[in-house]
Amino acid sequence: MREVGSSNKYIVTYIVLGISVVLLFIANLAYGAVSIPMGKVVEILFSPQSPYSSQYLAWSRIIMDFRLPQAVTALLCGASLASSGLLLQTLFRNPLAGPSILGISDGANLGVAIVMLYLGGSISLNGGTGSDSILSITGYAAVVFAALVGALSILGIIIYMSGRIRNNVMLLIVGIMIGYLASSVISMLNFYASADKVHSFVMWGMGNFSGVSMQKLPYFAIFSIVGLVGVVLLIKPLNALLLGENYAANLGVRIKPMRIAILLITGILTASATAFCGPVSFIGLAVPHIARFILGTSNHRQLVPVTILSGSAVALLCNMLTVFPGNSYVLPLNAVTPFIGAPVIIYVILSKKNVQYFN
Repeated sequence: MREVGSSNKYIVTYIVLGISVVLLFIANLAYGAVSIPMGKVVEILFSPQSPYSSQYLAWSRIIMDFRLPQAVTALLCGASLASSGLLLQTLFRNPLAGPSILGISDGANLGVAIVMLYLGGSISLNGGTGSDSILSITGYAAVVFAALVGALSILGIIIYMSGRIRNNVMLLIVGIMIGYLASSVISMLNFYASADKVHSFVMWGMGNFSGVSMQKLPYFAIFSIVGLVGVVLLIKPLNALLLGENYAANLGVRIKPMRIAILLITGILTASATAFCGPVSFIGLAVPHIARFILGTSNHRQLVPVTILSGSAVALLCNMLTVFPGNSYVLPLNAVTPFIGAPVIIYVILSKKNVQYFN
């Protein structure tokens, strides 16, 4: 009877979170500097080519070209970062582990800093510019490319180190040190760069979900979905890892390949989210704890789907909070996320009951 009751509880949780994500997604399409009636939003989504007034056409363009890709980006980014945080907290048995702790986000920051502060916003191969170069990437594409290369380079170093360092705590410290080195190089680039370049880099570092257009969205979606599928496939070994590495090994889990798989999937999710959306703070660190509060368990069979749904819901909520209706100003995303994430982390630190999942 207890198992049936628990099963029903989890099903209700999934349904409630799923409905919340859908409602927040639709609200993201209707809410903004220009308010659009909810009925019109649904109508535009299912019949965008209907011949209506100029106002209807303007609403259709706002939704289909701007708000829809932004909402999908928020949904995928929230799920990706939250899942990354869950994997790292389980791997390192540390409630304060997050996507940025291994230096992967700092690697993305460094890549973008090199392009924006040193290379002037473009990447040219063969040392030339324009028609003299074999390949030239400029603008947003250069930023995304640089962030992915920087993040995946750091990921490669971490995976290499994981083969040489057996202790997870030592691996964690190595990741933190690599992050410090990347931050040091970024500081030097900032010091020598012009004011306008520094301003552009700082604005990118505040994070946003609006930089991914409908044309670029499929690329981000592929990275995110592949990573999330990998998270789901790791549910069984993650549960074994909760009992300790020795116990997991006795159950047949190959510890070293599993560590590499966790780091690789975390790297893919973090690198893609940071590349397309900038370094978004607190979602990866706080949302796994929100999922644990909701469920009251650390069983990844239930925790993984709830973390994915909660991450999407929190990201969609934060995206809404960056906009004031009737006002053209948009707050930076990282000015909003701490209001949700910081209280959760403070509660985790003060509450021994929730830290016990990692002991």
